[in-house]
Amino acid sequence: MEKKETKRERFVRLAETRTNKILGMLKLLGNCSSKSNYEYTDKDVQKIFAAIERETKAAKAKFNGMDAQKEDRFTLD
Repeated sequence: MEKKETKRERFVRLAETRTNKILGMLKLLGNCSSKSNYEYTDKDVQKIFAAIERETKAAKAKFNGMDAQKEDRFTLD
C-alpha cells in the first residue's frame, strides 16, 4: 500500500523541481551573452530581463495572495 503524498511533500517536490528548472534555463540564457556567437543590443538585454523581472514579481505576488496579470508570450520583435 502506497503512502499518500502530503500537500507539503507535493509542494517541496514540485517547487524544487521547478525552481531548479528555472535556474538551469537562466544559466542557458546566460550562454547567449557570448558576443562571439551572438549579436544583440542593450535594448534586447533590457527587454529580456524586464520580462523576467515582471514574471518573477507576478509569481511572488501569487504567494502573497494577490492576483497577477497574465502576460503574453515574450518576443524581442
